[in-house]
Amino acid sequence: MKIEVWSDYVCPFCYIGKRRLEEALEETGLKEKTEVVFKAFELDPNSSDASDESMQAVLAKKYGMSLEEAKKMTDNVKVQAKTVGLDYDFDKMTPANTFRAHRLAKLAEQEGIGAELSERLLQAYFIEGQKIGTNDVLLDLAEGVGLARDRVKEVLEGDEFTEEVRYDIAEAGKIGVRGVPFFVINRKYAISGAQPAETFAEALRKVAAEE
Repeated sequence: MKIEVWSDYVCPFCYIGKRRLEEALEETGLKEKTEVVFKAFELDPNSSDASDESMQAVLAKKYGMSLEEAKKMTDNVKVQAKTVGLDYDFDKMTPANTFRAHRLAKLAEQEGIGAELSERLLQAYFIEGQKIGTNDVLLDLAEGVGLARDRVKEVLEGDEFTEEVRYDIAEAGKIGVRGVPFFVINRKYAISGAQPAETFAEALRKVAAEE
């Protein structure tokens, strides 16, 4: 079984959805029979590489609300993240451009450690508040999961994997992805959003039975 997941490293529900999918794969016993592939998506292509603006300030501006209302919104997301064992720190989080992170993820995939780098990027952003749009941080994170530092530097300083990332984003548009996370199972079934683990489990059992 193959599951393609369109997601972004600054999308809070993408990390929550990833955990719920993992839970469903464990619960159904299909983990070993399933290949999970992460596809690139940019929530905000115009975001700067790094910023010192707080996430609450960004959300307040984006949705025309007060800082207090934005904080309530992030508090609600924190509660949801806790249900899957994730401890989000919105006070440390700042906006980041994820295009280079997605390019590095393609390198990691080529080296057979795509899942490891995707997990590390999400953890670094949501839990540690690291600036994942900057080369220094990306170099350390990629090296930490086993990629050669010189090779990572080469990718970051050039434009390798740019086409692959753009292809994923264009493909998302073609199949009607309006938001992430978006899960496609065997190119037959689609699940949009960070649905409960039971929803994933039900879909997985259905596809497995058909297979």
